[in-house]
Amino acid sequence: MENMLEVKDLKVSYGSILALKGISFDVKKGEIISLIGANGAGKTTTLHSISNLIKKQSGSVTFKGEDITNTNPDKIVKAGLIHVPEGRRVFANLTVKENLEMGAYLRNDTAQIKADLEHVYELFPRLRERAKQLAGTLSGGEQQMLAMGRGLMSKPELLLLDEPSMGLAPILVDEIFDIIQKINKDGTTILLVEQNAFKAMSIANRVYILETGEVSASGDASVMIHDESVKKAYLGG
Repeated sequence: MENMLEVKDLKVSYGSILALKGISFDVKKGEIISLIGANGAGKTTTLHSISNLIKKQSGSVTFKGEDITNTNPDKIVKAGLIHVPEGRRVFANLTVKENLEMGAYLRNDTAQIKADLEHVYELFPRLRERAKQLAGTLSGGEQQMLAMGRGLMSKPELLLLDEPSMGLAPILVDEIFDIIQKINKDGTTILLVEQNAFKAMSIANRVYILETGEVSASGDASVMIHDESVKKAYLGG
């Protein structure tokens, strides 16, 4: 399988603090890759630097064979790499439908946009019910669905998901993870950053564990989930 994303020796600093100390990993077409680690391990920083929302000190990022290390974020979106950030960040004063349409702002294939909107409503029936409601009035879970739906409206080939289950009730967490698997089965490759290590591993092909800005371990999710040291550190023993 070809690499869709390659991250090589990525270093990022915040002032004198080295947040990423030269991490390398890859994502193959069709995979779900999970990045797990404690708070402050560098997971969100990794996604931000891939999307070029923060400056890299050194290292490279390649997407579909093209070097995107210093590419403008909007060009990265146009290339098919879409980032659904932590904390949902929906447009509170726009309706659900308007938020979804914002996801397609770089597109002009009107008929296909309509079909994709319908597809998002099939994945997230609650968004259809609330299409005319202001996004700011939705529950946390509904806002997460909206953020993911808006990301899908950009036609991603690779979807970066940052903490999609954060702050959600367990029943909603299950729902969100089911939908992530559906999105992947529909042909979208996924790089998932997630605090819920067990959930993240249970749907991933491969896992990279980040510790204080370095990859401390990696491997097949089905093997890692049974690893004693991983269990102790991330799965509550």
